[in-house]
Amino acid sequence: MRQGVAHPDNNIVLIGMPGVGKSTIGVLVAKALSRDFTDTDLYIQSRECRRLQDILDGSGRDTFLALEERYILSLECRAHVLATGGSVVYSKPAMAHLADGGIIVHLDLPFDLLERRISNLPTRGVVMASGQSLRTLYDERQPLYRKYADIMVSCAGLTHDEAVLAIINMLRAAGVAGCDA
Repeated sequence: MRQGVAHPDNNIVLIGMPGVGKSTIGVLVAKALSRDFTDTDLYIQSRECRRLQDILDGSGRDTFLALEERYILSLECRAHVLATGGSVVYSKPAMAHLADGGIIVHLDLPFDLLERRISNLPTRGVVMASGQSLRTLYDERQPLYRKYADIMVSCAGLTHDEAVLAIINMLRAAGVAGCDA
């Protein structure tokens, strides 16, 4: 795990696999901490005027990853909660940008639980190599999530509210200001 420095205006950056709950939990964390919220997948879709799956289908994986990196690097916000796309960890520059002024929180879920949550994999906008399975994607990304994370929260067996509380408690323990909600 990366060791970050806590500052009052740090962003709280959620990373993890598709289906782990980054967007839902991110909104709840932002609400609990009175922070703005940005979902980077929605940010990309709104800038491109197309759904993520349409970008992947029409332009391919490499073009999508380049777009994702460009849009992440364009973000200039402080004291936000950011829910990132699961593929953001493929970009070292994007992760460096997010870590500069951010606390990276890896939301984790065991594969079997994650697999049960994702029923729309072919249309969800998940960045995968041709023929890649969800299992191999999971195995490929897990070391990257651990590499970039300041904090890891296991969401197994937790409700969304319990996951939010776990995140806030870990942020509080790390000294992130404003996490005394």
